[in-house]
Amino acid sequence: MYLFLCHLAFVDICYTSSVTPVMLMGFLREGTSIHVAGCVAQLCSGVTFGTAECFLLAAMAYDRYVAICSPLLYSTHMSPRICILLVGMSYLGGCVNAWTFTGCLLSLSFCGPNKVNHFFCDYSPLLKLSCSQDFISEMIPAISSGSIIVVTVFIIALSYVYILFSILKMNSTEGRHKAFSTCTSHLAVVTLFYGSITFIYVMPKSSYSTEQNKVVSVFYMVVIPMLNPIIYSLRNKEVKQAMRKLMARTHWWS
Repeated sequence: MYLFLCHLAFVDICYTSSVTPVMLMGFLREGTSIHVAGCVAQLCSGVTFGTAECFLLAAMAYDRYVAICSPLLYSTHMSPRICILLVGMSYLGGCVNAWTFTGCLLSLSFCGPNKVNHFFCDYSPLLKLSCSQDFISEMIPAISSGSIIVVTVFIIALSYVYILFSILKMNSTEGRHKAFSTCTSHLAVVTLFYGSITFIYVMPKSSYSTEQNKVVSVFYMVVIPMLNPIIYSLRNKEVKQAMRKLMARTHWWS
């Protein structure tokens, strides 16, 4: 579990770092420009680490399933070798998806004012700037991303269905509470992350405006990576006690 958390933290740092510096420069200075190579690199980095996070969240759901449903076989089913293999496959999946996006983007031709109506080089705004309407370049990234979302969501949902049945079979109330507490942090992260990317990449584009797209993009590119460490830290008793003391002190001063 801790190996997955370490890599999730690393992915979140790389994910948000690929966007935040340029975004802040755009807020502080009008007319901020980014080179074509830099824009492609930003898209490739964002897709790589965003996809890797999807696979890592699915691997963590499977890890929770094994820990709760087959605790005696945990050391066998989730050996260090298997955990490293799952992490490696997550990064490999991210790289493959990024190569798909980058290859489709480089096959397009751009003409006229290349001004992106977004705070980072996302694929949809870049596609609108293209003067060559290529149906394949539109469909391949959509199919690739949609397949990854469907597969990882299916793994997560199936894992938690089995976890729920296992928890309901437990006779001990304390055991149920402990099992639920080990899943709440992961469920919160999954809900926030998949809820936002579903809004951007799955819902019809006509159902929301470009400004709403920007707000949600800031949420899943910047806010969620910042919230993930806080969400997982709230499982720690010392962190909970410190938060209670801070809230009590704030209430006392007010």
